[in-house]
Amino acid sequence: MRRITQEARWRQHVMEYLKKHGNVTATARRYHISRKTVHKWKKRWDGTLESLCDQSRRPHKLREGHNEYWIRVIKRLCKKHHWKDIIAAYQEAVQKYGYPYTYQTFKKKERELNEGKKNKRRKRKNKPYEQAAYPGQKVQVDVKFVPGECVSGYKKYYVYIAVDECSRWAYRQMYEEHSTYSADLFLQELVQHAPFQIRMIQTDNGTEFTKQLLSNDKNDLTMFEQRMKEYGILYHRIRPATPRHNGKVERQNRLDQDRFYDRLKMYSLKDGRMQLAAYQRKSNNWWKICLGMKSPNDVIAAYLGVL
Repeated sequence: MRRITQEARWRQHVMEYLKKHGNVTATARRYHISRKTVHKWKKRWDGTLESLCDQSRRPHKLREGHNEYWIRVIKRLCKKHHWKDIIAAYQEAVQKYGYPYTYQTFKKKERELNEGKKNKRRKRKNKPYEQAAYPGQKVQVDVKFVPGECVSGYKKYYVYIAVDECSRWAYRQMYEEHSTYSADLFLQELVQHAPFQIRMIQTDNGTEFTKQLLSNDKNDLTMFEQRMKEYGILYHRIRPATPRHNGKVERQNRLDQDRFYDRLKMYSLKDGRMQLAAYQRKSNNWWKICLGMKSPNDVIAAYLGVL
């Protein structure tokens, strides 16, 4: 006997008890079910066993799936973004083509079209982390080495980047030196360009930021640390060999690699700064999933609007 038939027979016993006693509350208590369930079965029951069988849960109205036009749009945009930057492809689909579905639907269709091309990543269980409550509460700073294939010649260039934990607003600048002097210059430009007041800066333990792992003297400060002290900015260093603690700036570096460095070809520091500035102007207008499909500039505007 199928389970569905056994379930229907039990429901019929409940209905027969209800018919005999005529009390919904007593029936619900007798069979340990809710009064709402008894009313639902009573409404469906016509005296036959079939009327108490489980009904289909298929929606009465199904939304139409992707037609050929939307599939071509998704393919074109995903290919344009190298099948990596899916959120940027979705934003372009919405703004340029009027894509009517959600990001989850877009991503599901992208997986179907790109099946087998992506490697599954092992999920990491992170410890609870206290998020920043307002822009400027904590800003993560890091250094990105410009890949050699992007540079015409043998010179090395470095991009200093700062990412606000709350709004994900990012600021970048390129230098020829990987030194505390460049870090000091970057901090001055960061304070000048940031649309909010910076309360704390977090970095790794690189010598361009601090000498605390090299010197036992706490008063032996780098130019970067002295400048923060002058500005009244708190300083926090992450644990050694734990770049995931600076995860937001590391994630932004990976995004910049897909969106900027993979397409960069520079001939001098001036040329590199010009291209980086053009990328900088539009990067803070891109949507982010962690911000609820808002851009960093949208979050900052909303925060400043309530002050």
